[in-house]
Amino acid sequence: MKPNVHPEYRKVVFMDASSGYKFLSGSTMSSNETIEWEDGNTYPVVKVDVSSDTHPFYTGRQKFTDAGGRVDRFKKKYNLK
Repeated sequence: MKPNVHPEYRKVVFMDASSGYKFLSGSTMSSNETIEWEDGNTYPVVKVDVSSDTHPFYTGRQKFTDAGGRVDRFKKKYNLK
């Protein structure tokens, strides 16, 4: 591999924004937020909208967390009016 081309691969905690479910995985993603994990180490946190905890394919049921449309969710997410 060429040096200084590939991003750094590290452990990252992914957190489902709607349910609070968290899991630790390897990733090249980075974040300014950190969290102390169960093993006592501190890892970056990446918030995701959907995970296996809330996706209908894995849960077997439809969960409506937001009644607004796409534009409303975008404005709410980025604090726009």
